Amino acid sequence: LYSGNKKKERLEEKLKQYFKNIYDNLNGAQKHYKDGAPEFYKLREDWWTANRATVWKALTCDVPKGDVHYFRKTCSMGQSRVNDKCTCANGDVPTYLDYVPQFLR
Repeated sequence: LYSGNKKKERLEEKLKQYFKNIYDNLNGAQKHYKDGAPEFYKLREDWWTANRATVWKALTCDVPKGDVHYFRKTCSMGQSRVNDKCTCANGDVPTYLDYVPQFLR
């Protein structure tokens, strides 16, 4: 995606389809997202906010214990490193990684 992969447009079209399906089944919340079609950026942002922790757990569920290493401290306001499965000791997700492309992590 980030290194010139030509599948970006196809991915974007699929995301539009998925979020249109979510939008169509919102039961009364469509007014809140009415100006978002066809990209649904606000809906995507809200979906990610609501599902970030679950997605992160799914992505890291098979990381071997102790096999998580980052260059800098990411938890407790920068006071400690991630613990196990890329989460902080209190279970929080190091959310600054949301905006770092996968290939740079």
